[in-house]
Amino acid sequence: MTQPGVNGGPVGTRAVVLGASVAGLLAARVLADHVDEVIIVEGDDVTGSAHGRHRGGAAQGRHLHALMERGRQILEELFPGLTAELAAGGVPAAETLVGTRWYFDGARVAPASTGLTSVLASRPVLEAALRARTLARPGVRLLPGVRAVGLAPAGTTRVAGARIRPLAGDAPARVLAADLVVDATGRGTRGPEWLEELGLARPRADSVDVDLAYASRTYQRRPGELGGDFGVIISTLPGRRGGGAVAQEGDRWIVTLAGMLGDHPPVDPDGYDRFAASLPAGDIHRLIRGAQPLDDPVRYRFRTSRWLRYDRLRPGADGFLAIGDALCAFNPLYAQGMTVAAQQALALRDCLEAATTGLDGLARRYFAAAAGPTSRAWSIATDSDLRYREIPGRRGLRTRVINAYVPRVQAATRADPVLARALLRVVNLVEPSSTLLAPAVLARTARFGLRRIRTLPPNTENG
Repeated sequence: MTQPGVNGGPVGTRAVVLGASVAGLLAARVLADHVDEVIIVEGDDVTGSAHGRHRGGAAQGRHLHALMERGRQILEELFPGLTAELAAGGVPAAETLVGTRWYFDGARVAPASTGLTSVLASRPVLEAALRARTLARPGVRLLPGVRAVGLAPAGTTRVAGARIRPLAGDAPARVLAADLVVDATGRGTRGPEWLEELGLARPRADSVDVDLAYASRTYQRRPGELGGDFGVIISTLPGRRGGGAVAQEGDRWIVTLAGMLGDHPPVDPDGYDRFAASLPAGDIHRLIRGAQPLDDPVRYRFRTSRWLRYDRLRPGADGFLAIGDALCAFNPLYAQGMTVAAQQALALRDCLEAATTGLDGLARRYFAAAAGPTSRAWSIATDSDLRYREIPGRRGLRTRVINAYVPRVQAATRADPVLARALLRVVNLVEPSSTLLAPAVLARTARFGLRRIRTLPPNTENG
């Protein structure tokens, strides 16, 4: 009988996580309870202080990030006290809809108590906190300045390690043996190609082309700006332009403007200001008009949402998992990425805890389990994207019904705090989408949504 190792797994078991992203750190944290050794391979040098320092491998790191409430709950479960630790370090927090503003179709959602906490940390600060906590776990270590260039096989159906190479110098690639390899390399993953190079099946990709671009800039934050609120989110729908302004540590605002389907915000300061002035609500433009910029606008482009369907591979590759954007890269407008990665990490934890045969067969069980939360978030995002006629994709009966109904719910939230609370809890992945089909929600929506919804003039309140 195999004896347990120091962390509860078989003696000598090793997991290699490719990428020290949020998803990679969460995977490493979960694995640390079940295998002897976890090695995180990361191309960026992340050994120093990360406050204000952007990791090159996080392409979206300079832009607005939102940690949904369900994601915050999971992080708090895996890293008890994390929310308080971030707050002690100067990270602002607010209750959604109480300390922050949301706009749909140019009209403000009714302020209401939602029970949702918005932790407004920048990406570098959040990653630094997760990295420190993860590396403090027994058996976890980091290999910075190293990148993966392929996988190592064991027989014809199993992955037995990763091929890695230092970024500096000309050292040849070497094999880092592992009982489990987790791909957390983000939306630029080469996992499917690496599997194919070994003669293994590669997953098919479900995709939706959105041609989104962000332009972001930071500003000095002064007391009383935005009426004392901590943030404002202006949805792109039903137009193509939207944006967000959120308070962050260091008395800063991060302001991100967004445009869909090629209608992209400029990165020259004057063009940036004009784009902000064109949004359907004026809060962001009024804010930046009086604030001191701390840098120039920077751009980030996202062309395609993509879900790699490892859950449908028959047979799959044992010993190989994917998590986060390496599994499913969502349209970042909906801020689901970090929260779904956290849900996938919980799926991995549950599979490990239920395992009776060690790591054998883990990949099949994990991909099936992770498909649940991934599918729910994918449906929310892609259904919303398919409201744009220019986006190609199949619009079945369910999608058409949802896209006829949800705008009516959104319109009703401007006057109904109960509906506002229900919708934001679904958006934050705390409640299932079916919540919006409850009889009480349907009845409240019917009071406002039976008439044709017209675009309202820009909301000028609370300037």
